Amino acid sequence: MKITFCCSNTNAQPWLEALQIALPEAQISLWQENQANDLADYGIVWAPPQTFFDEQTQLKAIFNIGAGVDALLKRKIPAHLRIVRLEDAGMAVQMAEYVMMAVMNFYRQLPAMKLHQSQEKWLAPVVNDRTKMTVGILGLGILGERVAQALQHFEYPVIGWSRSPKNISGVKSYVGPAQLNNFLSQSTILVCLLPLTSETQNILNNSNLSQLPKGAYVINAARGGHLVEQDLINLLDSQHLAGATLDVAQQEPLPAGHPFWHHPKIVLTPHNAAQSLVGPCVAQISQQLQNLHAGLKVEGEVSQALGY
Repeated sequence: MKITFCCSNTNAQPWLEALQIALPEAQISLWQENQANDLADYGIVWAPPQTFFDEQTQLKAIFNIGAGVDALLKRKIPAHLRIVRLEDAGMAVQMAEYVMMAVMNFYRQLPAMKLHQSQEKWLAPVVNDRTKMTVGILGLGILGERVAQALQHFEYPVIGWSRSPKNISGVKSYVGPAQLNNFLSQSTILVCLLPLTSETQNILNNSNLSQLPKGAYVINAARGGHLVEQDLINLLDSQHLAGATLDVAQQEPLPAGHPFWHHPKIVLTPHNAAQSLVGPCVAQISQQLQNLHAGLKVEGEVSQALGY
């Protein structure tokens, strides 16, 4: 079994070492552009260039070291090539931590208390009734389900919206475009965890965000392409939305002078809500790869047509 590793902006050495330990019988090599590379049976990738696919014509499958495949599917990939993404690999609990941090920051009014601190004022904000702070989760996959469980532990009402029906204990589920507005109108806090596809591009726009209750809060930990950035700013400035926590942006890194940098109602983080950790990722990829090689069922297989 020959495996090639091609992951842009990634320190390859820890991955190569861990993969060789997990797959001792495999021949594992680092793919390098503008060099002679052996043809491989499988690829392990993150944001590979088109030249990778043009050269590696014997690939049976590629394994993405992340859950999101929107950047990958921008490449011209042969229709027969199987694509497998990570389903969790330690990212679900990280995402739950991140969303809980953002929810608590809003609910317990930390920005107001920081302002009081800077003014040397010993003032306690009025805490709202948690039972009236419904958290709506856009996207009820593995990450969304783990986030819902964390929120329920702290007794937040949780609802969800997805493309297809989901059955998560304690979570009222809304499905498809026809039920989106009903879902949004109940979401005091909106969390976006959707995959980025042609159907979800710009879903966080003025029309949809205006359906949220006045004073709602937005958390986008999915992709920058989900959000129409100027629409968010307008709704924040008009007081319809109370604030936002954003882990992603249309352009990353966020360029100098972008209004997000200094907007008083925006908390900005550098796309680090849930990161791919070498150990858990290699464990999952190696198991997926062995299953596929043996003709067994493989979890996390991506449909190029659906985009996830």
